[in-house]
Amino acid sequence: METLNGLKRTHYCGDLRESNINEEVVLMGWVQKKRNLGGLVFVDLRDRSGLCQIIFDTDVNAEAFAKAEKLGSEYVVAVKGKVAERSSKNPNMPTGDIEVFATELKVLNKSETPPIYIKDDDNVSEELRLKYRYLDLRKPSMQKNLMLRSRVAGIVRNYLTENNFCEIETPFLIKPTPEGARDYLVPSRVNEGKFYALPQSPQLFKQLLMVSGMDRYFQIVKCFRDEDLRADRQPEFTQIDCEMSFVEEEDVRAIMEKMIQRIFKEVLNVEVTLPLPVMPYAEAMERYGSDKPDTRFGYELTNISDIVANCGFGVFANATKKGMSVRGINVEGKAEEFTKKQI
Repeated sequence: METLNGLKRTHYCGDLRESNINEEVVLMGWVQKKRNLGGLVFVDLRDRSGLCQIIFDTDVNAEAFAKAEKLGSEYVVAVKGKVAERSSKNPNMPTGDIEVFATELKVLNKSETPPIYIKDDDNVSEELRLKYRYLDLRKPSMQKNLMLRSRVAGIVRNYLTENNFCEIETPFLIKPTPEGARDYLVPSRVNEGKFYALPQSPQLFKQLLMVSGMDRYFQIVKCFRDEDLRADRQPEFTQIDCEMSFVEEEDVRAIMEKMIQRIFKEVLNVEVTLPLPVMPYAEAMERYGSDKPDTRFGYELTNISDIVANCGFGVFANATKKGMSVRGINVEGKAEEFTKKQI
């Protein structure tokens, strides 16, 4: 293994383009793939920005070529070289128009053969992915998710700060407070037999901040709830937590809507039209039977209480007599097309 010995990275692999041709660059990353064609060794070098093709030519630098011949998958390397126009361009790669002719190679760390491939469509079991999480996180899709999350957090911080919110950290070790789930408990070393609780949310602290005159607070905060895993539940999660004083419901909604609008614009370049549609809870339950309905779903609930009130089926008939109602989805014109299994 070698050290950098003063070598400094000039570019990320995925950032090089035709405009960089003839520039001398220094790249650092992981070996994705190597192809030895005799007098030439081609290496796909990967970092979080993407891939770049590196060429080691025995006529350019015999020492670097000899090292390149011994490279394996996931070796960590630093490469110095000159950017050139690629002879056979690859339209499927952002860097497919260029390649780098290496003049120097430093092997920073070797790697054993990885137990999983570092690619998105590897079809590996979740158990194996989690066992080798540090390898799984090298995949482009996983790194993209982490960078997206970081970018969104930065946009949120900038937006809320511009709107006079103050970012304040609240304590993690607190007294148990009644919330919607069980608390995680942490034993106290100095108070034998007593425990701290991890917060399910910073609810009490942000209310204290409002009382103390902070006016507007926010925090991108980790919360803990001792619950069984479900699709929308997990033991720890991160939320954008806010509190505002001297406002009404419409003010809170307006602030949050504009934040969503900025996130979609800056991250996805999607224009979100404001104000967002608003639906009262009673209407949502009446039409969809859910307080978080997908309004794109065309089949809304229909009240059929008058039809089934005297149908002889006790479950339906009794439901209509107690001030309740029986509802169904009217899939109009599909009775002949749907099989029983489809229904």
